[in-house]
Amino acid sequence: MPNNAKNLRMCVACRQHADKSELIRFVKTKDGKIRIDETKCADGRGVWVHGSAECIQKLAKKKLLNSAFRCAVDESILEGLNERL
Repeated sequence: MPNNAKNLRMCVACRQHADKSELIRFVKTKDGKIRIDETKCADGRGVWVHGSAECIQKLAKKKLLNSAFRCAVDESILEGLNERL
């Protein structure tokens, strides 16, 4: 990753770097709730993933959000994402 790549983020599913405008951000807030961050700048721990069906399927199959947030993530979050695609 280049040193001046201010807007680049890594997809947790495919491990490829992309501009954050191309990615979807999940955030774990201070109160422990996990949600999709529409603004892409909410406070809390963030995880980025491509909006492609491939990356979303990998995210669900390998339960990558559970690993990233170190807690059990409700499946309804991913169901809401599938409806948006």
